[in-house]
Amino acid sequence: MNKLKLVDMVESQMIASVKSEEDLKHALTSNVNIVFLLTGNLMTIANYIEQLRKADKHVFLHMDFIDGISNSRSALSYVAEYWKPTGIITTKSNVVKAAKELGLKTIQRIFLLDQAAVEKGIEMVKSCQPDAVEILPGIIPKVIDQLSRDLQYPIIAGGLITDLSEVHEALQAGALAVSSGDPEMWQFDL
Repeated sequence: MNKLKLVDMVESQMIASVKSEEDLKHALTSNVNIVFLLTGNLMTIANYIEQLRKADKHVFLHMDFIDGISNSRSALSYVAEYWKPTGIITTKSNVVKAAKELGLKTIQRIFLLDQAAVEKGIEMVKSCQPDAVEILPGIIPKVIDQLSRDLQYPIIAGGLITDLSEVHEALQAGALAVSSGDPEMWQFDL
């Protein structure tokens, strides 16, 4: 497994969130060096990971979105041993803990619906200690700033970010990087 810290992997502060095979084609030639893979199934995912690796991309599988795979310990063991992504993304803290034990990098995804969700997210992150935290929506600089101060983990802002000014706002508020599902944004030189 890759021993680099996640912050050391970030060359481009834009991260590609790949949601379809068409998006995968764009990600392969984009400026990003980290890809969140939110599509695929048991039959296609190994090929997707291999293509991304050949394009010198770090690959994080969103375990909640890969068709045909569960979030069980044995599924994570299979992912770590045979698919060998850089790491995983999930909303489930127990999956973060298990993936860390298997040597995978981990990103805890949290949804910030209200102040209670922010507080719950902070508790969850502190209990499972991921390598980074992805917050959605990522267009709330005030909350990005609060979380970057309250948590000693890199923050990735994602969701509802649609232009370069919002990317800059998130980065200035303390985000390490911004994830986007828009292939045009993957060309930004950040």
